[in-house]
Amino acid sequence: MKTISTFQRLKDCGEKIAMLTAYDYSTAQVLDKAEIDAILVGDSLAMVALGYENTYNITIDEMLIFIKAVARGAKNSFIIGDMPFMSYNLSVEQGLENAGKMIASGANAVKLEGCNEHIINLVKRCTESGVPVLGHLGFTPQLMNTIGGHKIQGKTSDKIEAILESAKKLQAAGCFGIVLELMPADSAKYITENLKIPTIGIGAGKYCSGQIVVTDDILGKFTDFAPKFVKKYINLHDEVLKGVLEYKNEVKNEIFPSENESFELNPEEKTKLNIQ
Repeated sequence: MKTISTFQRLKDCGEKIAMLTAYDYSTAQVLDKAEIDAILVGDSLAMVALGYENTYNITIDEMLIFIKAVARGAKNSFIIGDMPFMSYNLSVEQGLENAGKMIASGANAVKLEGCNEHIINLVKRCTESGVPVLGHLGFTPQLMNTIGGHKIQGKTSDKIEAILESAKKLQAAGCFGIVLELMPADSAKYITENLKIPTIGIGAGKYCSGQIVVTDDILGKFTDFAPKFVKKYINLHDEVLKGVLEYKNEVKNEIFPSENESFELNPEEKTKLNIQ
């Protein structure tokens, strides 16, 4: 079973950390079989699994359903629950309570976005209470409205230093790692090299301690939009569509189900019912 010590060990020995998202039992099983280092039950499921326009609408109660499903499917991977919008912003007590619900539902840690005084205090309370925390800096989707959209972060030396300062505060507060999203590779490299804890990149280049992307993106399953930083390894959407169309055609033309997919009634019973 992987723990937060696993990630620190991987960083210290120079081995990259491989993380992916999962929202359901069967996907979690596959990732677990592949021995993925960690699974994030990300609030991206708001769009990918529930069809919301963005991540603002998903609730803590909805997130817990998906965490439970993933936890049932992944027995060895480290599971991180993404704290949804406004589930930890009102007070430290609110955040701690909801983080506790995620752990009780099967998560091994939680992820929080941003770095202000409230977040720092919450990270401290969580870690003191036995809840590991993964930080998230750079582009933070839950703050998209105040950031002004999907904008690359850390493009100037001043901005990079500011992100690093925030990262060091999160590190000191007890975060076991920090996600760096949507920033130049060299910016993420500078931040990574000046931290003790691992960084996990998403659209932040190859120099981070590890990487995370949305599984549905790399499998070509989710097609509403395709981030520039995602590599598509297979085109599952087209393959599934092909299979569904073939199924429909066979049903319409009475090819499926065939005798191979059917059960036979005992001849004696057929005679009784006069079935030809």
